[in-house]
Order: sequence, then structure tokens, then C-alpha cells
Amino acid sequence: MNIVVIEDLTKIYNTGMKKGGITALDGVSLTIEQPEIFGLLGPNGAGKTTLFKTLLGITQVTSGYATIAGLPPDNPRSRKKVGYLPENHRFPGHLTGLGLLEFTGRLFGMSRRDIDAKTEMLLPLVGMDKWASTKISKYSKGMQQRIGLAQALMGDPEILFLDEPTDGVDPVGKTEIREVLRKIRDEGKSVILNSHLLSEVESAADRVAILSHGKIIRVGSVAELTSRESQYEVEADFGDKLFDIPEEVGKKISLFKDRLIVQLTDEKKINWIIDQMRMKKINIRSVKPIKITLEQSFIETVSGKKVDSK
Repeated sequence: MNIVVIEDLTKIYNTGMKKGGITALDGVSLTIEQPEIFGLLGPNGAGKTTLFKTLLGITQVTSGYATIAGLPPDNPRSRKKVGYLPENHRFPGHLTGLGLLEFTGRLFGMSRRDIDAKTEMLLPLVGMDKWASTKISKYSKGMQQRIGLAQALMGDPEILFLDEPTDGVDPVGKTEIREVLRKIRDEGKSVILNSHLLSEVESAADRVAILSHGKIIRVGSVAELTSRESQYEVEADFGDKLFDIPEEVGKKISLFKDRLIVQLTDEKKINWIIDQMRMKKINIRSVKPIKITLEQSFIETVSGKKVDSK
């Protein structure tokens, strides 16, 4: 099931200074499944925040359409399906953490009983139960992010929009927030995660979309985006033995006494490599596809230049 459907979405900001305006989104088409954690990546100005705003009904689209749980963003009922943690949020400093959650619950029209039950569950979930009665003005940045995540969950949303949710959070807190997001997904909900911390997205997301200049230029699972196409590293006892590979199989990138790196014409050709090594009585220690980080994949996709994986 697709919780979000986006078709040919375009947003042009008319500034009055540039003829034709500024194109923030240019024919974006995308689907987000339920459940999944979906990472949204792109350089500054790529259109990530504008995409969030159009889906949340904060700004109107120029053309195309989108739906959340079957409802268009300009339908107020679509917001009942959504939880949102914006970047650089400003919660009222005079409220306590508990007070913020209670206020959010009232905005959602929740009963007193439901508000109490939800806050009792959410505060320990985000590690803020000991600070529930402390004013937000005294919270650290990491504590504000944690209570912000809790307020985004108050309305029991079907999908969470999180903009830089781990900004200012310590390493332990980041791990805990990832666990919360996985728990939300495992309960059948979806998360859209916008973050400049690519390592965080790599650790948490199921799928990722990369935006550049308002266009979606690549979508795939983290595994797909971090695999070097048909490249393998074979650790083995080659010694001084020759090992040639015909063109129809692939090519040697490098060969050392203890390691071979190959690029194959087809991933299944790795079986030919293994068979030949066995015939030559070369002891094999490991065979593994060459991986790159999500950051390297992102840079390669945006710049069009290959990044050294070593």
C-alpha cells in the first residue's frame, strides 16, 4: 500500500525578480509505501523542504498532484494522518515537556483520558519521562528534539515527516531515536526522514530518494544505492599465479598476492571466477560485493563523478 503518492509535482516560486520564477520542484513523481522509513536526500536548494511543505499543505503546488492516505494535501483531514517535526522548531519555552504534549493532544481533539495514556507512553519512549515537568526553555537541543518527536507522535499518525530529527542529539540518543523509528515502522506506520547526516539515513532508512535541482534523480533501497555495480573483492591465496579473465566475463581492476578486485559483465559471472580459482587450486577466503557508503553514493549521483571506495 502507498501512503504517499506524488505525480509530476511542480512548484514555481514567483519572486518578481526572475522571469519565469524559481523552480523548486520540477516534475517530481514518487511513492512512499506503508510501512517504511524513507530517506530524502539532496544538497541545499534541491527542493526537499518545498516537497515537505507541499505535502503538508503549507504551500500550494503549481501543477501535478499528491495524496496522503488518499487525501490531497489541501484537504484538512489529511493532516489528521500526519505527524511533523520541522527543522529549527520553536516550542513555547514556558511550557513543560508534558505541557507541550497535552497542548498538542488538545489541538488534535483528543480526550483527557487519551492524552494521559499517550503521554504516559511517549515520554519514556523518547527518554523524556524524567524531564516531563521541566520547562522547555531549560532543555538542551537534544532534549528539544526528543520532545519534538514525541509531539509529532501524539496524534497517532499514519506517517511522520521528520526534518533533521537527530540534529544536536548525542550518539546514544541518535541510536535510541533510530530504534524508535524502527518501532514505528514495525507497527505499520511510515516515516519520511530529511537529514544532512547521511550516515543516520543509511542506518535507519529502508529506501532513499536523491533530489537535485528540483528533480528526483535516483530512488532505491540503501543496499542498491551503496553497491558498486557488479564489482567484487575476492580474498584468496593467489601468490604469483596468473589469473586472466576474458572480456565476456569482465575485467580485473587489480590483482595482488592475496586479493583480486573484478568488475563483471553480469553478477552471475562471479561463479565463473570461483570455478576457475578452484581449478587452479587457489584457496579462497572470502568473496564479497564492493560496497560504498551512502555519502559516497550521494556524491557520485549528484556530481556524476565516481568516488574512490577505498
